Amino acid sequence: MHKSILAILLTAFVATPLWAVEATSLYTAQVPFDQEEDDPRAHAYDLALAYVLMRVAGSELSADRERVELLFPNPASYVVQFRVGTQDTLWVSFDGDAIETTLRQAGQTVWGGDRPLTLIWLAVDWGRGEREIISADDSLRRRGEGRSIDRNRRLRQRVLDSAQRRGLPVVFPLLDTTDLQKVRFSDLWGGFDDAVLEASRRYEANSILVGRIRPGSSQRNRWSYYFGGAEYSWTGEPEMVISLLGDVLAAEYAIRGSAPLDYIELTVAGLDSIDAYGAVQKLLSELTIIENFSIAEVHGDQIRYRVEVHGGIDRLSRALRLGGLIEQNGFDGEWFPASASRQSLEFFYSP
Repeated sequence: MHKSILAILLTAFVATPLWAVEATSLYTAQVPFDQEEDDPRAHAYDLALAYVLMRVAGSELSADRERVELLFPNPASYVVQFRVGTQDTLWVSFDGDAIETTLRQAGQTVWGGDRPLTLIWLAVDWGRGEREIISADDSLRRRGEGRSIDRNRRLRQRVLDSAQRRGLPVVFPLLDTTDLQKVRFSDLWGGFDDAVLEASRRYEANSILVGRIRPGSSQRNRWSYYFGGAEYSWTGEPEMVISLLGDVLAAEYAIRGSAPLDYIELTVAGLDSIDAYGAVQKLLSELTIIENFSIAEVHGDQIRYRVEVHGGIDRLSRALRLGGLIEQNGFDGEWFPASASRQSLEFFYSP
């Protein structure tokens, strides 16, 4: 019965639209600024570029220093903005389009801003009967719980820092009355994840990580990860698990620069206002898998686009669902008959 319920919930998550969380800081990094280096700023640029490549190209390339130097012999030429930060750091912002172009031309993998939100449920057994679920913040804590708040904050920050290094949007649950009516510590610790998945619906997150941690114990941390109808089981420290999560998502969303271009007809309905039209135009222009798009026909609230895309029709469909569009199986009274020579998709825009 447990497995049956879990399967139904997983299917329900796959069936609902994915909601994109724009990773606005993919091409920025704050790194140490060592004044004792021969060229402090150049050294900081090298470090910042390594952080950026970890997010958009993966750990394999970012760790290959010779390859990086070959592709980016002068990182300064990609810098669009920088400023000195606190505690001897330098904040650096790179030209994302230029970096993506260089990577694609070299046939490297590129993962853009179409990244699903990951909801993290983290149960912690601190020992001596102290058990807690880590929440999004500690504002509801009572006075006198300073030690508990501090250790929770430190653990939560470890996870957030690891996610930021990989460019992964993550959130923790609110743990308000709504959450606590559905999920208890024993559910998380005991692996009753059907209840956890049900409680996760309100966050509209299709990427869900459940962790069970016992600090200072020889017992391994246990993790369950749910995404795309699949379930993964891991053990290890939060930093390693977040890296594994990033690898799973990158395998699903990243595109190799050598991927051929496909030409797809995309019809979007529900564009009955300037705001709706602008929102869809913005979505299409920001998807890194789209090389080019243009309007072919307009009728009523429907627009047919011609789209040149890397990765094929399935990849485009996933990206559009992630962006909040609703996939259709054909519109009533459709104005645009499908072309026999091109693949086609039909979506609906709903604000």
